[in-house]
Amino acid sequence: MTAALAGGLVLALLSATIINLGYLAMHQAASALPPLSLRHPIRSVVALFTVPRWLLGFLAGIVGWVMYVVALWLAPLSLVQAASAGGIGVLALLVARTTHVPLSRRELSGVAAAMVGLVLLGLSLHGHTDTGNAGSATAIGLWIVLSFVAAGLVAGPGSRLLAAGAGLGAASGIMYAAGDVATKAAVFGGWRFAFVPVLLACHGTGFVALQFGFQRGGALATAGVSTVLTNALPIVAGTVLYSEGIPSGAAGVARVAAFAAVVVGAALLAKADSEPEPQPVPA
Repeated sequence: MTAALAGGLVLALLSATIINLGYLAMHQAASALPPLSLRHPIRSVVALFTVPRWLLGFLAGIVGWVMYVVALWLAPLSLVQAASAGGIGVLALLVARTTHVPLSRRELSGVAAAMVGLVLLGLSLHGHTDTGNAGSATAIGLWIVLSFVAAGLVAGPGSRLLAAGAGLGAASGIMYAAGDVATKAAVFGGWRFAFVPVLLACHGTGFVALQFGFQRGGALATAGVSTVLTNALPIVAGTVLYSEGIPSGAAGVARVAAFAAVVVGAALLAKADSEPEPQPVPA
């Protein structure tokens, strides 16, 4: 494993930790505000930015995203996302700490699965050389268009089948993942900088969906579901769109197991319980 690849994965994990810290701060602040409204966007934006805790979480998200972009420049998309998946373990632990409610057996299992996945990912990187290619602009564009369609469906009619806030959380995750796919395209430079407006539109849509979700559900049902999809979908995109191959032999088995473990761990942490999730205590 090269120094650049190792640095990219370390940055990815730090980025995920910082972003999830920001998610928790924004959830605590947004859930205590009067209902946000798309009919009054300026009033809603002002309401958010005038709350110090929300603003701190927002700035943490920006710092985490900058670190994520650097990680994508250093390492393949699929590996960066696998490393980032460990951030949801941080989110679950913070939720338990702020609500003063111990983690359930399911949540502890999710944290353990995510950590096992990260260990397996590290083992799979021995001798890694395949960083993929720039991918097809047409295929990347189609992925992003379908992401907008899927986000609209899950935030609209599909939300009735999910826990409170989970539909908007899922829409947010789909759009953040599409933004990550576009970000990977943009870091190749040249004419691919044209993907910058696209990635901003994707991240902006995901951001709005997440803020509305924060007012309708708990942190794990919104930010948790969002993080699951933000991590899982780009892992698939890295292989399908950017030809980030899977190594052969034992390293390949470890890589597949790592991807599966981090996704299972994230899903366990984000799964809605039959009883409502305890709400964080506003500061």
